[in-house]
Amino acid sequence: MDWLNTVAGFGVGLMVGLTGVGGGALMTPILVLLFGVAPAAAVGTDLWFAAITKMAGGALHHSRGSVDWEVLRRLCAGSLPAAVVTLWWLHATGGSQTKQGLILQALGGVLLLTAVAMLFKKRMHAVGARIRATAPEKFKRAQPPMTVAAGAVLGFLVTLTSVGAGALGTVMLVYLYPRRMIPTRLVGTDIVHAIPLTVVAGTGHLLMGNVDLRLLGSLLVGSVPGVLIGAHFSSKTPETWLRTAIAVVLALVGFKLVVT
Repeated sequence: MDWLNTVAGFGVGLMVGLTGVGGGALMTPILVLLFGVAPAAAVGTDLWFAAITKMAGGALHHSRGSVDWEVLRRLCAGSLPAAVVTLWWLHATGGSQTKQGLILQALGGVLLLTAVAMLFKKRMHAVGARIRATAPEKFKRAQPPMTVAAGAVLGFLVTLTSVGAGALGTVMLVYLYPRRMIPTRLVGTDIVHAIPLTVVAGTGHLLMGNVDLRLLGSLLVGSVPGVLIGAHFSSKTPETWLRTAIAVVLALVGFKLVVT
């Protein structure tokens, strides 16, 4: 079974390298639906999978200066407290079947949201740019509290399902900062924000016994070369078609989880 985990890690890493999205959104459903991992354990393991994978990418973006630290602080002001509160709630409710079912339902809903976000990212950017142009002062005053609120939503969703930091986070940022978030800064800020969030959430899940360290190791053995290979060929692949295909798969899986 370990080699299948490694193959899954490689496949997810390859998609992340090719398109920059899909890590948690693909890995958690694979662990739950194909490998039969308990929902809470799948979430906890995937959080550390994401944290370790993104640390290298975050260091690279930091060295290139492609991180907006002001926006990052606003996101963290919402996401980290929300993650702690969500962890407290998960601990207080214990490992009941009701909680496991709730995690599955939430995972399905977030996957549907992620699919929509991937398909309508450009449209949301256009909406934000239009509002920014017609009411610039009002929009700029609203940016800090709205960013904190967006961070809180991400903190809750990521801690509960391990999904949302990537696709949902980038859509929120391009809407809130349509001029400020150029592509490299958008990716760098989103990746670096995911590191403290997944570490905090992952630590809580680890303390609750929701992390399978052997499974995590098998996934990372495959994901590291997968990310490198995907990144190498990213400029030669039809990214738009791949993103659309991933969005369709996520929508189908999300629908299955919601109606189950």
